Order: sequence, then structure tokens, then C-alpha cells
Amino acid sequence: MQKPLILVTNDDGITAPGIRALISVMKEIGDVIVVAPDSAQSGMGHAVTINNTLTLEKVMIDEGLEAEYACSGTPVDCVKIALGQILDRKPDLCVSGVNHGSNSSINVIYSGTMSAALEAGMSGIPAIGFSLLDFSWNADFEHIKPFIMKITREALNKGIPADVVFNVNFPRLSSDEIKGVKVCRQAKATWVETFDKRISPHGKEYYWLKGEFINQDKGEDTDEWALDNGYISLVPVHFDMTSHHSIKSINAWDL
Repeated sequence: MQKPLILVTNDDGITAPGIRALISVMKEIGDVIVVAPDSAQSGMGHAVTINNTLTLEKVMIDEGLEAEYACSGTPVDCVKIALGQILDRKPDLCVSGVNHGSNSSINVIYSGTMSAALEAGMSGIPAIGFSLLDFSWNADFEHIKPFIMKITREALNKGIPADVVFNVNFPRLSSDEIKGVKVCRQAKATWVETFDKRISPHGKEYYWLKGEFINQDKGEDTDEWALDNGYISLVPVHFDMTSHHSIKSINAWDL
């Protein structure tokens, strides 16, 4: 029986510990091809490179892979170039991550990790984005590997619903403290942002973006609730952004 072909990418860069942990799990499941940014691309969302050239370098970081490529572009660029230039058949699955930091709630909009998964989903490829609520470069990913394995195997065996991508976030807890997986909705939350204005030594103004994450959602069926209460959150993300429930009322306008 042919092994599943799995495309692995991320937004923290091809050498990040998170993607190396994800690759080690995927190697036990199928044939793995890695196409990931050659440097950190966090917060890039669904950006694509259109005004600059892209470079692609074949690298050897881990043994036992079909191939690894470092791309100069964004996470979405990585998926596009993998499908358009590298792969000779459509992969059975695309996994993105493991991100160093949360991609729960509204963070999914900004996330390069999730945008890579969404790009794969838009191309008809089942896809999962994985994130750990630990921003440290030296974060421990070992204890979440069995959960990644189980979720991935279930997704391959049962099938991810059409036009849906999974957004999976892990709490920053030990394996003994994690209670299980909760299938959730995205919490209604936002960032309250400010800009810290500073002056460079040359007298030029510059700004640092700062923000505080505010969860406005008190529901117990959300990703934020699950993560705060010791669960892994799994949110099925639909990339059709139409507000279907609004169509009827807007059609009543005098347009």
C-alpha cells in the first residue's frame, strides 16, 4: 500500500524546533516533503510575493525525507511553489507548524502557519495547522507528538470535511496535565493595539506595535476556554468568508 504523501511547512523558518518536531512525527506516517521559509515569516497572514523573485534551495537537515527545500518567500509562497514546481502529484495532506505561539481565536487571521494550511485547503488538499502556546525558541514539543500523531492519523483515516482546515492549538502544559482534545468554535476576541513611538539615534521617528489580547467570549465551547481549561483545541476553519446568515436581510435593502 502506498504511503500518504505529506507536505510540511511553517512560518517560523525551516530550522525552527517546531517544524523539526512535526517532521519527525510525519516521517512515521508517510513520505514527507518539506518546503518552508528560509527565515522567520510570523504574522505574514496570507501574503504572497509578487514584486520580488523567489529562491528555492534544496537542503539536507534531517535524514529519511523525500526532500527538503528552503524558500525565500512567505508560508503561502511555500505551498504554492511546492504544488506548482516541486511535487509531481497532489499531496494527501499538508501540515503546518508546529508554531511557536498561539494561533487561537482571531490570531488565525494573522497567522502565516494557518495561512499556509488554508492555501493547501483552497487547493483541495486536506490540511492541519498545529500551534503550541509557548513562544520560546527552546519550547518542548516532545510531549505533544503523540497528540499530533493521533490527530493526523484520524484526519487521514476519516477525512477532513471538504473546504475545511483544522486549526489545532496545544496548551502550555505537560502531557499529564492535558485532558484531551476539544472540538471548538473560534472565540470572539480581539487585540487592543497601540504604537510605541520612539526616536532613533539619528533623530528619526519609528514605531513598535504593542497589543493586549482581550477575550470577549464567555462561552465554554470556544478554543480559548478549552486552552484555559487544559484541553487541546481543534477548530474546523472554513475559508469561505461569506456571511451567509446576512444575505437575506441585506437583500431586503433598497439596492
